[in-house]
Amino acid sequence: MKRFNSLDIPTDLADLCDPSRTAVLVYDMQAGICGQIASGAAVTARCAEVLAVARRAGYRVAYTRHLSLSKPWMGVTQLRMAMAWQRKSEPAEVSPWFLRDSPPWEIVPDLAPHADDAVFDKLAMSAFEGTPLATALRDSGVQAVVLMGIALEIGIEPTARHAADLGFIPIIVADACGAGHEDAAQRSLESLRFAGDAIITDVAALTALMAR
Repeated sequence: MKRFNSLDIPTDLADLCDPSRTAVLVYDMQAGICGQIASGAAVTARCAEVLAVARRAGYRVAYTRHLSLSKPWMGVTQLRMAMAWQRKSEPAEVSPWFLRDSPPWEIVPDLAPHADDAVFDKLAMSAFEGTPLATALRDSGVQAVVLMGIALEIGIEPTARHAADLGFIPIIVADACGAGHEDAAQRSLESLRFAGDAIITDVAALTALMAR
């Protein structure tokens, strides 16, 4: 930790592994997403490992769920995204995969939220866009957010960049993040390392510090 102008400036992961200043965000670990990813079960297990330690240590935990609107409410962006994901050439051919309360929309049972956890539904890729996540973090005095879930190259990278722009330090648990395309995910990690805003770690290092 560095001290300057009456500010405590965290410089490494150890400075941030404190439940008073860091929260955990489980990104889009939904049945309909995990089932599309080859490593879905392994990512689920690693997220569960982090959550178990975080909960024992008193960290706040939040979840995001990607939400589809019904077809009359699917606008330009939702339709274009669905066409890309579902490999359809016509908007009329797409289906809303993540309708509220549908089985694909639900968080996988092994990571089911607890009563005290926050759950935010979103239409965008960034967990901060269109949700009260930033307000909730600031109101709780949180400075950093641990990011894990699926998919690194699609939603976690934009969430990390958005977090930094909002003044939060993103902590990416690389081996607890799934990817639809491994090469793209590695490019995301390299780009985030180069930018320098995020701290990139793994389950073993993070949980060891959380459990201190």
